[in-house]
This record gives sequence, C-alpha cells and structure tokens, in this order.
Amino acid sequence: ECPLCLVPQPPEAFPTLASCSHRSCRACLEQYLCLAVSESRVPVSCPHCPAVLQPSDVHRLLPEPALRDKYEEFLLRRLLVADPGTRWCPAPDCSYAVFAHGCAECPRLTCGRAGCGTEFCYHCRQPWHPDGPCAPMAPAPSLATPTAQLAQPEELAHGEALAQADTEDIKVCPRCSAFIMKINDGSCNRMNCTVCGCLFCWLCLQEISDVHFLSPSGCTFWGKRPWSRTRRILWQLGMVLGAPMVISLAAGVAVPVITIGIPIYMGRKVLAGGPGSRRSSLSGCQQCLSVTSSVLLSLFVSPIITALTVGVGVPLVLTYVYGTVVLSLCR
Repeated sequence: ECPLCLVPQPPEAFPTLASCSHRSCRACLEQYLCLAVSESRVPVSCPHCPAVLQPSDVHRLLPEPALRDKYEEFLLRRLLVADPGTRWCPAPDCSYAVFAHGCAECPRLTCGRAGCGTEFCYHCRQPWHPDGPCAPMAPAPSLATPTAQLAQPEELAHGEALAQADTEDIKVCPRCSAFIMKINDGSCNRMNCTVCGCLFCWLCLQEISDVHFLSPSGCTFWGKRPWSRTRRILWQLGMVLGAPMVISLAAGVAVPVITIGIPIYMGRKVLAGGPGSRRSSLSGCQQCLSVTSSVLLSLFVSPIITALTVGVGVPLVLTYVYGTVVLSLCR
C-alpha cells in the first residue's frame, strides 16, 4: 500500500530511491516532484524524510523534459547564488551569470551571452555608468525568476502580479537576495530561504539562531512588526526588576511538583501497565511490590532531578536577565 495515496499496488509500482529506504508509488512520486520543481523547491527532499533525492532519481521520475530542464537550472542557480563572485546580467530577459572573481579594481563587466553583450557594474550590478556613482544595489535574481528560455507566458504574468503586490508581503533573503513571499498576517516569522538555506527573521531580515526570538531585539515569533522601542525598554525593565520574584515563585512551585509528581506518576504508570505489559500475569502481592519499588526509587531520584533543574535553570535565567537584557538596556 502506498503511504501517500493509500492504494494497494504491486511491488514493481514502487521505485527505489538512492537517498533513503522510503517507498511510494511512481504516480505519487511523479506528482510530488512536478509540484516541487514547479514551486522552485530544489533540491527536492523525500516526501517522508529530510533526505535529499539524488538527481539521477529525479531525472528518472520526472515525466516531462521541460521539468527536467527546470530542475537542472534551479540546481545550477542554487550553486551560483551561493557564490559571492557571481554577477547576473541586468538586461531584461537575460539573467545570464557572469563569474567575476577579482574584478573589484576593474568593475566593468560584459555579459557573455550570445546576442546580449550588456555592460554593467561589478559593484552595484546596474548598467555600466562610467561617469556617475554606483546606484543602490538591486537584489540578485532568484529561483523564482528562471531564464526566458524556460519561462512560460503564465509565469511571466505571475511575476507581474507579484510586482504589483503589497511590498510588505515580498522581501529579499539577507544572504542571497532571493525574493521571498509571505502573507503578512502575523504568522510565524522564522523563515528559511529555499535557495541558499538561510534562516532569517521576517521582521528584521537578519540571519538568526534559535534564540533570536528570546533575545531583547523586539522581534517576536508571531506578529506583523517588531515591538516599538518604548515597549521593548519597558519589557526589559520589567524583566530586570521582576526576575527575582518570578524566579523564586517558579522555583517554589517546581520543587514540590517535581519531587512529589515524579513518584506519583511512576506509581500510576506501573500500576496501569501498558500494551504488552506483564501486569495481568502478576499476583496482587507482586503488583504491590512492583509499585512500591518504583515509588521508592522515584523518591530517591526526584530530589536529584529537582536539584539539577533548579541548579542549572536558575543561574541560566539570571545570566540572561542580568547579562543580555541589561547590556541591551545600556546600548
């Protein structure tokens, strides 16, 4: 049975993949790959796990030659966008890549595509301007703008519609300048660029780590815009002044809950048993002994867990509040 369409099929309908051992029927894999390539989600992951599908498997399963060409171009563009020396021709309907390593001193570049020959600047990536300063640098083309040879009329119309959309819904990746579209409805602000894999914040457009939304930056995991400076300062002052009381209250609640809760939980767990347990084959005395031993063992272990939780958690919270937060207030 295919885990995607839930239809029983013969074994020969399930092609093997070089990247992992998951199996799906050929029809589902073909439909999945067509959708992924059409949405520029390249490289393509297995529909069941994060393993990246091998190009040989993608070529074998993609039914249309045009989609295979798009897949190859998207892979190439992903490599070129990650190269800091790559420059893209600014001429309309060109997007030809020029390798420009070591051209900072001589910034005049020429597009090598047959029939184009456009001259442009290495620094600002705009048409060549021998007598004027560089204009603000434009975003580099992304996987959302394939070359004219692969572009279809409906794709061009879609690009024009995006250009007319609200500018707050379209931003650029801070690493590769690929265009990213997100409905600005206050949903999750943790974005992952499909072109270069950059993890960034939608609100401040900065590359982030997992603790970005816990830092006093004003960016929130959900929301349409960062906090104002006044609100951020008030929140930080509240954290600094209220931290001792909140930490004491949390520790006062956590200590008895962990110390008493773990033995109660383990006793109920052993008493209830579970699927495949041997509870039904034990006598009443054996069951009582098993529950008692698990509770006594938990009573011995729970103070250790409580001490580790409080001993590690409280210093970490204090370090964050009176280190990171205070430094942010002093800036």
